[in-house]
Amino acid sequence: MKISASIYSDKDRSLKETIQDLADHNVDMLHVDCNDDISVFEDIRQIRQWCTLPIDLHIITETPSKYMSLLEEVPVEYVTFQYENLKEPLKIPSAITAKKGLAIITPTPVEVFEEYADFDFILIMATVPGQSGGVFDKWNFKKIRTFKKKYPAKSVHVDGGVNGEVSFILRNMGVSSAVSGSYLFKAPSVGQALLNLTNRSIESEFEVEDFMVPLEECPVVYLETLRLKLTLEEIERGQLGFTLVLDNDRKLQGIISNADVRKGLLQQFDALPAVSIDKMVNRNPVRINDKSTVVEMLQVIKRCPFPVMYLPVVDAHGFAKGIVTFVNLIKSEI
Repeated sequence: MKISASIYSDKDRSLKETIQDLADHNVDMLHVDCNDDISVFEDIRQIRQWCTLPIDLHIITETPSKYMSLLEEVPVEYVTFQYENLKEPLKIPSAITAKKGLAIITPTPVEVFEEYADFDFILIMATVPGQSGGVFDKWNFKKIRTFKKKYPAKSVHVDGGVNGEVSFILRNMGVSSAVSGSYLFKAPSVGQALLNLTNRSIESEFEVEDFMVPLEECPVVYLETLRLKLTLEEIERGQLGFTLVLDNDRKLQGIISNADVRKGLLQQFDALPAVSIDKMVNRNPVRINDKSTVVEMLQVIKRCPFPVMYLPVVDAHGFAKGIVTFVNLIKSEI
């Protein structure tokens, strides 16, 4: 996941000093907020003289049309327009080569992106826009998951409340870029803050249930109707490489992964017509409690003698609540 540094969040230094510090620490992008102020483009012209870092421009305006000629004259790598402020159609000329994004605040549903399906990404504002140092609203975890399911080919960017813990969760969810402002500049150094945003040593404020895939979105089979074809169909539908196995009360009974099916078929190869899917169920999978913190989850993973790609999530009584997968975490580090 790329870190886009919000340059105007540094209140103690000149713009040039801020940019040089960020460039020296190899930040991925420079996030430039434009609250309907065309003078921002003069800053961008200056930044181009100081470094070659990509510009991530976020424009908040009622009339985006007045910015199109400026975007042609002063090209940027990413440009995002705030959806809620628009008072005219948002039409970006083909001459503007920047990757295009639509920014939405927490209450706005991701379905508004449908009108801008030719855009490259969505920017989810996880705190109140323009307020530095806000707390990440956990409702946005669900919005990210919903958007990625609805628009799998599009990227997700997040702005607001991104600290070390939130950064880890966003990477795990497959977010492409996170904007960081006050967190970067309130740290002892930019380098220290960047390290916190990309390492795995974190403090916990969120619980697993805040960002897990909920049960209603998980691949599930029930013991009472357990059949090989049904199990394979559910694994295929879920696209996660496994399915949860529940009893009729939704209590977790185990999981069946692609590997479990393969092993089961090999063990029963000489009697395939009578193959028993029940023998393929892993009755004691590694699992995590829904009230566990991120740190506790990482400790569970660390104790395992084998790589963990997914964790069933259960409540204190063993009833299934959802899953946490780690496939996106690997992808987001590439």
